[in-house]
Amino acid sequence: MQERIQNRKRDSKYAGERMIFSSSISFESKKENNLINISSEVERELRKSKLKEGIVFLFGVGSTCALTTIEFESGLQKDFPEFLDRIIPKGKYEHDLTWHDGNGHSHVRASLLKPDLFIPFSKGELLNGTWQQIVFVELDNKPKNRRVEIKIIGE
Repeated sequence: MQERIQNRKRDSKYAGERMIFSSSISFESKKENNLINISSEVERELRKSKLKEGIVFLFGVGSTCALTTIEFESGLQKDFPEFLDRIIPKGKYEHDLTWHDGNGHSHVRASLLKPDLFIPFSKGELLNGTWQQIVFVELDNKPKNRRVEIKIIGE
């Protein structure tokens, strides 16, 4: 099996030098279910990397946040939080009985949505769709200072 993997690497279309560019973006969320469009910041970091082909990996640091893509327009900025309230409502959670912080629902939402996102890029441009923005979702019940770690892997 190991030999097959090595052969695939040798036969890879991309025989050039691979690089990893690391950075992060920081910001403050305003409230629970706050959707923050971070597309331009991610595009800026991709330009700074000077890489042309590869993958951007994003990781939201914290147990009550998520990353996703969505058309970032006013209707969906209202619809998405309302959807979260319907499928995982605020209420009684065992977490709240332990920590008394009232954000048990925030942790459950974050585990469903996930804190990470991969986006391919080619010719130095993200390959997301025209109406597909990269969005950080604040799920905690209070504003927080947040950070998204960025790893850009490519050549």
